[in-house]
Amino acid sequence: MYQSLVAYLKRYDFSFIGSFFAIFLVGVLNLYSATHSQAHEGLNMLYRSQVIWWLMATATAIIVSIIFNPKTFERVSYIAYGITFFLLILVEIMGDVGMGAQRWLNLGPIRMQPSEFMKLGLAMALARYFARVHPERELALRDLIGPGIIALVPAILVIIQPDLGTGMLLLLIFSLVIFYKRLKWKTIVSLGLAALVGGVLMYNFGLREYQRKRIHTFIDPYADAKGSGYNAIQSEIAIGSGRLFGKGFKNSSQASLQYLPENHTDFVFAIFNEEHGFFGSMFLVLLYLILFLRLIWLASSVQRFYDSVLVVGITGIFFWHTFINMSMVSGMMPIVGIPLPMMSYGGSAMMTYGVCIGMVTAISNSRNFFN
Repeated sequence: MYQSLVAYLKRYDFSFIGSFFAIFLVGVLNLYSATHSQAHEGLNMLYRSQVIWWLMATATAIIVSIIFNPKTFERVSYIAYGITFFLLILVEIMGDVGMGAQRWLNLGPIRMQPSEFMKLGLAMALARYFARVHPERELALRDLIGPGIIALVPAILVIIQPDLGTGMLLLLIFSLVIFYKRLKWKTIVSLGLAALVGGVLMYNFGLREYQRKRIHTFIDPYADAKGSGYNAIQSEIAIGSGRLFGKGFKNSSQASLQYLPENHTDFVFAIFNEEHGFFGSMFLVLLYLILFLRLIWLASSVQRFYDSVLVVGITGIFFWHTFINMSMVSGMMPIVGIPLPMMSYGGSAMMTYGVCIGMVTAISNSRNFFN
């Protein structure tokens, strides 16, 4: 029994759970530092909730990686997509309103955000679709009608909550998957033109006034420094004041003086920059790069096409969150509500990341256990 357990553990791929833990550890320390002075708002205890969510997410990851194999993921892909889609419909009917958006469901003591789970449901559905339909050939425009509907409908439901950032992220996950699947050049040109026209139409007719202001703020945040440009300016101040080595743990003036709102969610990277500087931020970026490179390696090394596409979709979840969040707080993109994986506070997001980590670990383990 002991020898069997040792042999199993030797073949178990701990790299993904290890990356999950390393980034979380940095994140929970940063969360404590960012909120320790906000006892009057009750935010100084958020790090405890984050630890609980991480423990639940890690337990889920381990269970998923041990009990399930990739063939099970493929069988339940459309079911997972259907459940998350149904939850999005429920949000529209009976969702909780907070911060001007209807994004949450109250299920007794649990408050969940279905759009977080939709990201994984979409990745699974796209992997199942492409594994069964045209798995070998390059995709023409007509081949994208089915998967386009799979991605576009939930994206629209999320955008009208309104949550433009998450809706855009669903479309970016779709884009990464179809580019990995390989597109014909005519398809790429057509999609580029469609994106250009769609962007113009969205800006003129689909965006609300505050969403347009975010774009104007990105171009010139000082045009409304005390209004729509305030967050962007304070974020840049936090990052710039960190310089090379930062001000030190719990020494963020932007957090302690509360100049930077949402410093426990959207702007955690700005606080981390202020306290740990350029070199500390590069260390955090390195941790994310290790996770990304490991995911890319896994996508290229598995034999089943479904597994490969699913890993690419999960890579998209982690990569686009990280890229957009770091870019927006650094002033390189308009500010949207995209959290930084394992760093920003959030239970639904943490559970989604945990399931993702469990699934890629199961896929990696299958190379040794089931082949």
